[in-house]
Amino acid sequence: MEMNPAIPMTRSNIFTIASRFFGSPGPATVFGFLAMILTGTGLLLLPQATTQADLSLVDALFTATSSVCVTGLAVTDTGTSFTLFGQGVLLVLIQTGGLGIMTLSTLFLVLSGKRLSFNGHSAIQESFTPFRDRPPGKILRDVIFFTLALEGIGALLLFTAFMDNASLPRAACLSVFHSVSAFCNAGFSLFPDSFTSYKSSVVVNLTICGLIIFGGIGFPVLSELKERLRPAKRRRPPMSLHSKIVLSMTGGMLVTGTLIFLAMESGITLGKLPWLERITAALFLSVNARTAGFNSLALGNMANETLFFMILLMFVGASPGSCGGGIKTTCLAALMAQGRSRLKGEKRPNLFGRSLSDRSVGRAVSVVLISTLIVCAGTMLLMMTELGDLPHPESRGMFLELLFEVVSAFGTVGLSTGVTPGLSDPGKLIIITIMFLGRLGPLLIAMAVSRPVRLERSYAEEEFIIG
Repeated sequence: MEMNPAIPMTRSNIFTIASRFFGSPGPATVFGFLAMILTGTGLLLLPQATTQADLSLVDALFTATSSVCVTGLAVTDTGTSFTLFGQGVLLVLIQTGGLGIMTLSTLFLVLSGKRLSFNGHSAIQESFTPFRDRPPGKILRDVIFFTLALEGIGALLLFTAFMDNASLPRAACLSVFHSVSAFCNAGFSLFPDSFTSYKSSVVVNLTICGLIIFGGIGFPVLSELKERLRPAKRRRPPMSLHSKIVLSMTGGMLVTGTLIFLAMESGITLGKLPWLERITAALFLSVNARTAGFNSLALGNMANETLFFMILLMFVGASPGSCGGGIKTTCLAALMAQGRSRLKGEKRPNLFGRSLSDRSVGRAVSVVLISTLIVCAGTMLLMMTELGDLPHPESRGMFLELLFEVVSAFGTVGLSTGVTPGLSDPGKLIIITIMFLGRLGPLLIAMAVSRPVRLERSYAEEEFIIG
């Protein structure tokens, strides 16, 4: 058989291959994040970025990844290890990572007057709005508006609290940095003890919690709430199912988390606090445990059941189209609806009087399975690198702490029991990989490496025994 001659790799062919590969949102986002991480690593290695001359390549890569992935895990103290220039680099990386490379690149396309491809248009609408007919330009304007407005309001409120303990320029820097870090759900703090010193400040606690919640419910919900708050000349349509699920799940998890933390820590970290501070600290912990990573209480002093419950909250994370990670609240809602429908003998799961599509439930199951595999594999690898051949009696308690760090990295939360700074270089590289996978999301990773769907023959159905 005569072989076809090889196709010459001309300039036009290379351009065609590159446009096909980077034209889809998956690979473009993956390589966009990689480019930001590598750029941030190079900037953090500059002498003017750090106050210490021995910042290693792995530590710089870890910090840049944690910033771009808005995780908040740190191997060095952010406030003392980095200069004003270095902190500015971190701030830019956090803001860029929070908004997302795909959002920023699409914004550049819209501003330059270029037409979006069909795949790009669909991907932006899929990620940032439940309304299919909303143009990408309007979506991006909402993203920028909400980001600047909420971060600006948060910075002003924090400035009123920080100005009592710092000079005006220092208070301004602290308020802007923490406002951006909170809204982007990053959890980076310039204070060595995070917000432990401000656990009695109602203004600081409520402002940080508000920024995290707004940044965690997602731009689709914020956009819909803005439209509903406008004076309407005609009857408003009912709220979308997406917004109903996000708001109900967010409110339910915040209230439940606050009550459980009050019960579990009433005799430990919350025992000596007045009741108002006790409730505020429990609320602050409930908000941050799902996605942000700030803390006003010492995590190392908490009970094991509290840490395990925090692992569950971190695994769920925030909502779609937001700055947070995790499997997302809508994914948990779909699984809960599926389980309820099976127990009640219903044919299809439903929420708020609407049936859930098989596609949505299937995606939820896929996300949970992939996420569980990532967490399990990361925990096992981390135990191998950090515990080595130590027998169980000599490493008691380390399993919970290492699992905590892995889930915190995957959910891009940033809470830590204190293990991260002492990790070996291989252990830090494992956490870096998990942060990267957690920020992009299992669904986006699957999209980046997936092949086109093929038409296949269908086979006869047959039941088998389960359970």
